[in-house]
Amino acid sequence: MQNRTRLLTACAVALFAAWPASAADNPTPAQIAAESAKANAFFDRVFDEAVARSPMFEAQLGIKKDTDKWDDISDAHALEDLVITVRNLAELKRSIDFETLNDQAKVSYRMFVNDAERSIEGWRWRFHNYPLNQMSGLHSEAPAFLINYHPIADAADARAYIARLRGMDPMFDQLIAGVKIRETKNIIPPRFVFPLVTDSIKEVISGEPFDGSAKKSALWEDFEGKVGALKDVDAATKAKLLADGRAALLEAVKPAYERLLAVLAAQQKIATDDDGAWKFSEGDEFYAFALRGATTTRMTADQIHQLGLSEVARIHRDMQAIMTKVGFKGDLKAFFKFIKEDPQFYYPTTPEGKAAYLKRATQIIDDMRVRLDEFFITKPKAPLVVKQVEPFREQGAAGAFYEQPSADGSRPGTYYVNTVDMRGVPIFEMETLAHHEAIPGHHMQIAIAQELQGIPKFRMYGGNNAYVEGWALYCEYFPKEFGFYTDPYMDFGRLNDELLRAVRLVVDTGIHSKHWTRDQVVQYFRDNTPNPERDIFTETNRYIVWPAQATSYKIGMLKILELRELAKKQLGAAFDLRQYHDLVLKNGSVPLDILEENVRAWIAKKKG
Repeated sequence: MQNRTRLLTACAVALFAAWPASAADNPTPAQIAAESAKANAFFDRVFDEAVARSPMFEAQLGIKKDTDKWDDISDAHALEDLVITVRNLAELKRSIDFETLNDQAKVSYRMFVNDAERSIEGWRWRFHNYPLNQMSGLHSEAPAFLINYHPIADAADARAYIARLRGMDPMFDQLIAGVKIRETKNIIPPRFVFPLVTDSIKEVISGEPFDGSAKKSALWEDFEGKVGALKDVDAATKAKLLADGRAALLEAVKPAYERLLAVLAAQQKIATDDDGAWKFSEGDEFYAFALRGATTTRMTADQIHQLGLSEVARIHRDMQAIMTKVGFKGDLKAFFKFIKEDPQFYYPTTPEGKAAYLKRATQIIDDMRVRLDEFFITKPKAPLVVKQVEPFREQGAAGAFYEQPSADGSRPGTYYVNTVDMRGVPIFEMETLAHHEAIPGHHMQIAIAQELQGIPKFRMYGGNNAYVEGWALYCEYFPKEFGFYTDPYMDFGRLNDELLRAVRLVVDTGIHSKHWTRDQVVQYFRDNTPNPERDIFTETNRYIVWPAQATSYKIGMLKILELRELAKKQLGAAFDLRQYHDLVLKNGSVPLDILEENVRAWIAKKKG
């Protein structure tokens, strides 16, 4: 407690001492360059210090350091992070003169201040989440991390992997401590979460060496395969590594997961069916904070809800036009039923069906790749691969998602497809989904950001959902203007995915602000979308455990499109789509207000 008090006192002292740096009168180009370089050096130093406090982020960036360690997820470590943030913010304001920076450094300054101030404001809400849920959490992320981010090139790497297996035991104790703190604050997941997380955990610790089945567990299969592939390690050393890995799984990993299962079983007995953030202490205030973070705007829950209703109605009208085009007889609900039930729109949930989907998805990506020069000046260097979601996390995972490449190029960007039930990834959505998750969506934007020159690292590797997801949704839309989606059912799939993002505005605010029940959300989906039941199940559950996150897509997409149309109107024949896309991408992931300033400044410059 004394240490905690000292740290909080340090925060107050740092904030009090944050006098702004004095501005230079009419700075010269040399002064501007020097001050901007000083600011960028500060930003990169702070970023590097933050990365050094996170072994998992180091691995994701391809930094081979602390490979035997996990992140410290204790509240004490979080408090240290808060103090560091306060001190860094005070140092920036004290030592860097904003008015003497160049335009790009001013953007970085403002983004750093915004991020720091949000982190400080968010300290009071740090327990307003569910560390164990069906969408995310270390129970599923830890094994996925080892499989995807811990390569084994030699015996030392294998021993570090074993150390991480044993390190899951104390890390899960920290995880349980956080869960129990939340329990004292009545922050307990809704009842439906528990069987989903329990099943996910049981999947991790099923198979060899955890039980007598012939199937290998995901972690054992990964470790055994990586060790077996080592070329310069003798058989005796490999045997010792495998024995040590097996022991770590049985002596550390299994007991850690069993403790999690016990905690879940106890909490399930006191869980309720209340789903929204409104049930938390100061839940409405927290949700408003979450919406500001997700959308980077000041839009209220009511404004977002009404926008969603309006967009749902518009997209329904566009869908009716496609229904007429394909000659369907009946109303929109009947068309939804046809789309949902007709087997022509789904690959079978068989090994052959899954392989066929992945092959066709790769072809869609290749078809876009050959036309990128029409739409973009800058293209990413990082490669892209398409993969199935691993079995141990497929039950709760989304239908598709993207994982970014490593900074050093050793790991490609990955477009994951969840093939647990092929009705969750219909054929008519394949084109729009590939455009969103792969190119020109997430892979283009995120890989390009990581490869940018001349901006600080926190802008290369950070981001906000409104920009990142808004860009990806915009990338579902604009190919339509250039001859893609020639199949009307694929075009329906595009509209259907846009409809999903509009529905999210309605139901996310419905759940967390208007006290909608889970059943109300499910029924709204059934009445307004053709989504299959498993998709409705997964999406509804997602919005409940991630308040506000799903609102970012549509808000960001509408702003990017609005700014593009503004530029076209203002510039007329001088408008160049490739230049506009370059402008949006070359600054990394910026808040929507800064994006608008950048676009308006570009327009003014082009107009002279």
